[in-house]
Amino acid sequence: MQADSAASPRPDTRAAGVRDFLERGQFAEAARWAEALLTECPEDRDLLYMLAVAQRYLGRVAAALSTLVRLEDLHPDYPRLYQERGYCHVAQRSAASAITAFERAVALNPALPGSWRTLQALYAMAGRRAESDNAAAHVAKLASLPAAIVTARSMFADGEIEAAEALVRRYLLENGDDIEGMRLLAQIGMKLDVLDDAELLLESVLEKAPDYRPARYDYAQVLLQRHKHRQAREQIRMLREAEPAERAYRITQATLATELGECEQALAEYRQLLGETPEHAELHLSMAHTLKTLGRQADAVESYRRAAQVRPGYGDAYWSLANLKTYRFTDEELAAMRAAEAAPRTPLADRFHLCFALGKGLEDRGEYADSFAYYKRGNALKKSECRYRPEFIERNTRLQTEVCTDELFAARRGSGSPSEAPIFIVGLPRAGSTLIEQILASHSQVEGTMELSDIPRLAQSLQGRESGGDRPRYPGVLAELPQEDFRRFGERYLADTQLYRSGKPRFIDKMPNNFRHIGLMHLILPNARIIDARRSAMACCFSNFKQLFASGQQFTYSFEDIARYYRTYVELMAHWERVLPGKVLRVQHEALVGDFEPQVRRILDFCGLEFEPACLEFHKTSRRVHTASSEQVRRPINTEGLEQWRHFEPWLGPLAAALGDLAGD
Repeated sequence: MQADSAASPRPDTRAAGVRDFLERGQFAEAARWAEALLTECPEDRDLLYMLAVAQRYLGRVAAALSTLVRLEDLHPDYPRLYQERGYCHVAQRSAASAITAFERAVALNPALPGSWRTLQALYAMAGRRAESDNAAAHVAKLASLPAAIVTARSMFADGEIEAAEALVRRYLLENGDDIEGMRLLAQIGMKLDVLDDAELLLESVLEKAPDYRPARYDYAQVLLQRHKHRQAREQIRMLREAEPAERAYRITQATLATELGECEQALAEYRQLLGETPEHAELHLSMAHTLKTLGRQADAVESYRRAAQVRPGYGDAYWSLANLKTYRFTDEELAAMRAAEAAPRTPLADRFHLCFALGKGLEDRGEYADSFAYYKRGNALKKSECRYRPEFIERNTRLQTEVCTDELFAARRGSGSPSEAPIFIVGLPRAGSTLIEQILASHSQVEGTMELSDIPRLAQSLQGRESGGDRPRYPGVLAELPQEDFRRFGERYLADTQLYRSGKPRFIDKMPNNFRHIGLMHLILPNARIIDARRSAMACCFSNFKQLFASGQQFTYSFEDIARYYRTYVELMAHWERVLPGKVLRVQHEALVGDFEPQVRRILDFCGLEFEPACLEFHKTSRRVHTASSEQVRRPINTEGLEQWRHFEPWLGPLAAALGDLAGD
């Protein structure tokens, strides 16, 4: 029953001796060594866990439970601590407490056969036959899998991502295309944001096992994350045909409906789900996001607050309120947020969400020193889980300038689709792109869509799997492709983005990071308009530092990273201006706000659009807005945000130093 109670193998020399004692059954020695090492490393997860294991085997169950409380304070999402707590409660003959602990363990890590076996027995003793049978099915499933896959899956759930990846890759090399191994490797890819590999792996799994629903659900999630919404919806349709009542499928279907602009359909699904489980905090949050997208701010606020009530300390709910930019926290809410952020058991994700929310809440009150302290802490916590490397972006910038030359564009003149429909808005986030989008979307001929991922996805497909080394395949491949490919790519872009349009002749794609692919965009859509949304460097960079993004934009979580990214952006935009003169219209945010109507007319002229007064009254336009500025662009033009960064100037010396000569721009 307790064969898997010892820690999974880790290359940690500190803990190796303790683990050796446990494996030899020398529990007193294991406990003494662990206690000695913990004086030097009091927060070490594995040492605390193995100390508790040793204490239980020595009959010191109360001490073991106390050690597990310390472990939970430091590492609340570690599955094995709950398994060990379950064993302690079994030793105390406390069946109900043991069941609760083991249920928590398998919820965090389904690859714990010992927990499932014990649950099977405990459920049977309690007369809970259906649950006992379900636990037995899990035991049988794990027993049918190769030991290496079970171990790797357990490592993955325990947070040992690199070790799990190495083990499963080694197993697949030795044993061929095992569907469980490929699925696990895909899940690791999803965790590491290597979504293209995850998609290919899951496609292979489903070719071999088309009825494998968990893999199909993973595939739908990858497609959703890659903004392949139509394909994801097809996968969910297939799953719902097989299991129409499955909640996970219904929730994903509602999420897709929001992404595809079918917000009322999404709300209907969320209401039905909440009718079944009214205390489901994540559902309240999702419904609030949809209400926000529709511009129903009061209803969104009510749903966000309800999510925080249902789950106290729910960082994402508080940050979502702050991210409305117009919401003001009460004294009681700020006190609750401070307490939750300081609580030792608050998970990392909740903690950094709370930090960003507190930063915004205190900024709104003029408490700038405390506000900056929370912004700084939130960024440090968020960066601790990021894998951003600025060298890759800087290499891409260098290669774009080497490949995308006057000669290349002259040789490719006449390529691409002749359509004038797309209007691209590029730049950095928080630079005013949503305001420009809202102005243009107020025109009768222009459709506002969202940050479409089609151009980055095309660039990724051209890159292929050869991303290493100093000379990756993209952008160099642009000089090698036949002329007809560019027209085909342009037509495919127009066809794929049709999903987000309702029939107007022009449409907007405001993916900010597309500035890195302007050469590609020009080659496939030479008549598209491109607008560079530019904002003064200090204001733009600090605004990004204050923003917690739902995904991506990992360069924003330190002054050094964001300054380096801003510099590469400025350098690359200067290159595009040299080799494609007149192709890109730069719109300075401060000029747009300060001299509004002339700048609006300038934008419309560049896009070949007749002036319409509605563009000056953009805040009256009713449309879906997905970005953090959604509520700000529903108000008339104002200058209140232009100099907000100066309130924090005493703490921004490192940012100014990192920007160097750009700090004054």
